[in-house]
Amino acid sequence: MRRNLGFFRRFGVAAAKVAGQLKGARIARRELRLDTFVQDDLGEKPYRTIEGDASLGLLILCDHAENRIPQAYGALGLKPEDLHRHIAYDLGAEGVASGLAESLGAPAVLSRFSRLLIDPNRGLDDPTLIMQISDGLVVPGNVGLSAVQINDRMARFYRPYHEAIDQAIEAGIAAGKSPVLLSVHSFTQAWKGVARPWASGILWDKDPRFALPLLEGLRTIPDVEVGDNVPYSGQLKGDTLYRHGTLRGLAHALVEVRQNLILSAEGQWEWAHHLASVVGEVLRSAPGLHEIEHFGSNTGLCCGPAKGYARG
Repeated sequence: MRRNLGFFRRFGVAAAKVAGQLKGARIARRELRLDTFVQDDLGEKPYRTIEGDASLGLLILCDHAENRIPQAYGALGLKPEDLHRHIAYDLGAEGVASGLAESLGAPAVLSRFSRLLIDPNRGLDDPTLIMQISDGLVVPGNVGLSAVQINDRMARFYRPYHEAIDQAIEAGIAAGKSPVLLSVHSFTQAWKGVARPWASGILWDKDPRFALPLLEGLRTIPDVEVGDNVPYSGQLKGDTLYRHGTLRGLAHALVEVRQNLILSAEGQWEWAHHLASVVGEVLRSAPGLHEIEHFGSNTGLCCGPAKGYARG
């Protein structure tokens, strides 16, 4: 898997330079940034796909891969430096997701627009779908939007991304194996001045088939603290995995990696390597991953006959 290091180096020197400047307690006390803001018209697709073997039974997703904003939106009235932050995208997550897909030969779908335009990891009725205030910062371009403007963003960004995921799922089913869904995200190393101790977290709702073996596998990595449903909860009605996993009865999980660990090309490769090793073993050994089973949701029954499960 050393061949992937060259792949990650293509992401540029800026990430490694920023990571190299971070030392000691400063890492746990400030939000990290990558100077990668791109303002363009995105072409025709607000997502990109990575080709892979659909018969593997795995689909990798990255909801907050980029901070791109088309020029017509005027950076939403924010300064460029504001769009280098976690409020605009998940720093490092794209590199980890892409490297994981390449390592395993699995297909992937990644967003190509900033979560500030519209958050693809929210339900359409979620009040945080389009944030007017994010982490204390007013987003002028999101204030006072009309229904027409909101619907335009749904049509231009949100729906095409989710339709691409649906198409990739159908391709897996057509290849003979219902895909397991793994969504890759990153989180800040501190919140309101309090350091977060976890290197990674696995988020899940009621379906344990993929999440619990992932937790077990990641916890075998030396000196890596892995949390269960931290730093966030995986129980969010309408989010990407609820929509494509819970509702469809597909095994799924969300992995969070702490940002300061994946700012550099080497850090992204390292975590792609960790995940590839663990995910590969889980796919080989965990039972029932590719069966359609409805476990319901802790947010309320949603689909089919729910199965009870105790977390222990």
